[in-house]
Amino acid sequence: MKGIQDYFEKHAFGVCARLGEKLRLPSSSIRLFFIYASFLAFGSPLIVYLSLAFVMNFRKHLRRRHSLWYY
Repeated sequence: MKGIQDYFEKHAFGVCARLGEKLRLPSSSIRLFFIYASFLAFGSPLIVYLSLAFVMNFRKHLRRRHSLWYY
């Protein structure tokens, strides 16, 4: 069970961990919220989760600005 948890924490988008840092809440509580909300709302929080992952990934690429002259 620990190996499965380590795999998903390593390969996940990091949305729950980032929200936990910003809101000062444990990331496990946020993960449970997304899981329970997905069951209750028939998967619509999954769309919110994936959109947050997209925004985080997009912002990461914007931070790495490369100059055209240094390639």
